[in-house]
Amino acid sequence: METLKNAKIGSTVQVVKLHGEGAVKRRIMDMGITKGVDIYVRKVAPLGDPVEVTVRGYELSLRRADAEMVEIQQRC
Repeated sequence: METLKNAKIGSTVQVVKLHGEGAVKRRIMDMGITKGVDIYVRKVAPLGDPVEVTVRGYELSLRRADAEMVEIQQRC
């Protein structure tokens, strides 16, 4: 399983599935990260936390733990 945490800088990926439960999953979905959406990986901090992405036209920073809950596939 490939997650957003492991995505390469400069790549565009598509969300396949969101893992997690309850409030955590709801918070990720409220940020605009839902199944089928494209995410562009802008930057990753030196220690891997946070991950800066562009989703639905706006910039978003995600904690590594949250990025690990987003299952992705590479965009063709």
